[in-house]
Amino acid sequence: MNYLYGSNEPYSGLVTIEGEANTTGRGPSVWDIFTHESPERIKDHSNGDVAVDFYNRYKEDIQNVKAMGFDAFRLSISWPRVIPSGRRREGVNEEGIEFYNDVIDEF
Repeated sequence: MNYLYGSNEPYSGLVTIEGEANTTGRGPSVWDIFTHESPERIKDHSNGDVAVDFYNRYKEDIQNVKAMGFDAFRLSISWPRVIPSGRRREGVNEEGIEFYNDVIDEF
C-alpha cells in the first residue's frame, strides 16, 4: 500500500484559512453571515475576515510545504469566492478562478 505524506489545510478554501472575506469579488458564506450577525455565539467573537491570510500568503505557505518535503497538499475551494451570489447564472468571479489557478500553478 502506498501512502502520500502531505499537508491538509483543514477546509483550506473556507474561512478557516483563506481570509479576504469581503474583497476581490467574494460573496459572503453562511459562516461569514453568522459570525457577523451573531458574534456573541463565537467564544472569542472572531470571524474569518482575515483568518490566517492564505489568500495573500499562499506562495509562502506552499514554499513551506515544499521545504518540509510533503508529497501532497489538500486544497478546498471556497465557492463564495468562485460563485459569489451562489447562483452560476448570476456570474462567476474571474478573480476567484484566477486565484485558484495561481495556487495550483504554484505547486
